[in-house]
Amino acid sequence: MEKLIITAAISGAEVTKENNPNIPYTAEEIGKEAEFAYKVGASIIHLHVREDDGTPTQKKERFRECIEEIRRRVPDVIILPSTGGAVGMTNEERLQPIYLEPSPEMATLDCGTMNWIGGDEIFLNTENTIIYFVQEMNNRGIKYELECFDKGMIDTVLRLHNKGYIKGPMHFNFMLGVKGGINASVRDFLFLVNSIPKNSTFSIGAIGRYEFPMITLSIIMGGHVRVGFEDNLYLSKGILANSNGELVEKVVRIAHELGREIAKPDEARKILSLI
Repeated sequence: MEKLIITAAISGAEVTKENNPNIPYTAEEIGKEAEFAYKVGASIIHLHVREDDGTPTQKKERFRECIEEIRRRVPDVIILPSTGGAVGMTNEERLQPIYLEPSPEMATLDCGTMNWIGGDEIFLNTENTIIYFVQEMNNRGIKYELECFDKGMIDTVLRLHNKGYIKGPMHFNFMLGVKGGINASVRDFLFLVNSIPKNSTFSIGAIGRYEFPMITLSIIMGGHVRVGFEDNLYLSKGILANSNGELVEKVVRIAHELGREIAKPDEARKILSLI
């Protein structure tokens, strides 16, 4: 099997210090979390940014500040900024981090609309929005991580790939157990994985208590994994994680028990066709 790529989703846009006091807000906190996650095995940092008070933002200058802090600490890690931002942001707000110079190597691309967690929130991604984001990323040589929360989103990706918008080889990130999306079950995991082209790569993330069972399955199946405070705040039942690095360390232990080696950033770049 290929070496295992570990992505650390270190903050997200929804969780707060009230949920776990170790959620990073400031550039310094984000840099420290990225550094620890990298040192114990993460080769990709999935990056949302916040104002110092925890308010989610997509401001280009805030992304620049946080990326510079991460690069100062860990120059070779892959930084994967979010173009999802937070529910209610405009397309123009969401796309700001891809206009940084130099351009990021990768960025997320959400592949469909879904009802968000509870309440009346809708995470809006029309087909025209997806095409617009794809074209902007293509123009800047940015590889998209294809964020799919349900099978229909894979079908959208494949349709746009066949039309020539989405370039290959494709890298999918399947998010399981999000309310409004597909369940975190073995059946649904296999359904998603068997629905993508054979020359694609994939990573699995799952929410809360589903995180470690689903990523263990991905390790066994030859896929890659995403962990971090964006998805799960707990190291085990009832025990809050002190850092994203603790979550990464647990993945590394599981991977070693199952015979998967851990990819370093340049190895991850080769697997993902970034170099």
